[in-house]
Amino acid sequence: MLEQMGKAAREASWQLAQLSTKQKNQALIHIADLLEQESAIILEANQLDMAQAREQGMSEALLDRLLLTQERLAAIANDVRQVCRLSDPVGQVIDGSLLDSGLKLERRRVPLGVIGVIYEARPNVTIDVASLCLKTGNAVILRGGKETHNTNQATVKVIQQALEQSGLPAAAVQAIDKQDRELVTQLLKMDRYVDMLIPRGGAGLHKLCREQSTIPVITGGIGVCHTFVDESADFDKALTVITNAKVQRPSACNALETLLVHHRIAADFLPVLSRNMAGQGVTLHASQSAKEFLREGPATVVDVTETDYSDEWLSLDMNVEIVSDIDRAISHIRTYGTSHSDAILTESLHNADYFVRQVDSAAVYVNASTRFTDGGQFGLGAEVAVSTQKLHSRGPMGLDALTTYKWVGYGDNLIRK
Repeated sequence: MLEQMGKAAREASWQLAQLSTKQKNQALIHIADLLEQESAIILEANQLDMAQAREQGMSEALLDRLLLTQERLAAIANDVRQVCRLSDPVGQVIDGSLLDSGLKLERRRVPLGVIGVIYEARPNVTIDVASLCLKTGNAVILRGGKETHNTNQATVKVIQQALEQSGLPAAAVQAIDKQDRELVTQLLKMDRYVDMLIPRGGAGLHKLCREQSTIPVITGGIGVCHTFVDESADFDKALTVITNAKVQRPSACNALETLLVHHRIAADFLPVLSRNMAGQGVTLHASQSAKEFLREGPATVVDVTETDYSDEWLSLDMNVEIVSDIDRAISHIRTYGTSHSDAILTESLHNADYFVRQVDSAAVYVNASTRFTDGGQFGLGAEVAVSTQKLHSRGPMGLDALTTYKWVGYGDNLIRK
């Protein structure tokens, strides 16, 4: 089955690579329109997945990721339309020169070819990835988790219908519909057909792909994100940013997980933080030094563990630690962070610049919420993933990240001497 899917995807990719920007945009608009027209079918399938997930005891954080609503689906469709408005990178000349030999040389952006994406309880990924791949002339093979089986099947069916109605091959977007885990292992070995593999899920999935794939893998999306409140921070402004980073959507990979507070402001800041977090329903997992001050407020405070520092909460839970200075904050981030998104809240330009230079994460913020690490927020349109590695892409992966380049040389019957 996978062999046939791979062959069909490869053939579809050749056709997609020849499309004009106008043709690709017309197909994307039709996909967005049809997603909204057929929303009842997709939402009904999603409710089946939600019911099964609740029966199996799925956590609230993952249930939130799995859930589609009319509003969320409309927002996803609008993300597809936003991709249409973005500049098409395919065919762009990155740079070029005229060599002494007389050869005119240029580097030109081209599609990667076929993208494989493995993901878990994230039905929005199906549409996000399909739209970005189509815009860049790539075919895609999707393998969603069993939690999203019904939703993915309904969504892919709508997308393929829109593709065929637009005169494009349905094989441009395919989904593995069987839940056999052996199929994942087989997909990891399909380097004959698949050019890049993107896992979106937990640490176990990323580890599996890194260890077993013969295809280049882009890993990321595991977000143990930190915010450091330094001694010069404005309390009111800091609390606003912290609340947004933790509460707006705690199940997101860019949500705040650990708050680091300078010891000189801890006695004054932490009781205020406790009152604020209590109002938001956040449980604070605190070190012994932080508990002393947090318990002056009404928030629920429990002991933090070593494991807590290394894992994503993806819920209304937050670690709190007091640090002696900015270097200790940076050391903590280097020890426990995942190179995703980290922030400093400060009124010191020197500290802000020092933090930015010393923290080696895909996204580093000064006086801003970590929740901005997102393709849409960065102006990239819907993202295919957030990469926390350094090759071949880093941070939110938009259109450019789904292209490579070829060297094109022009001569006048030129020969090498």
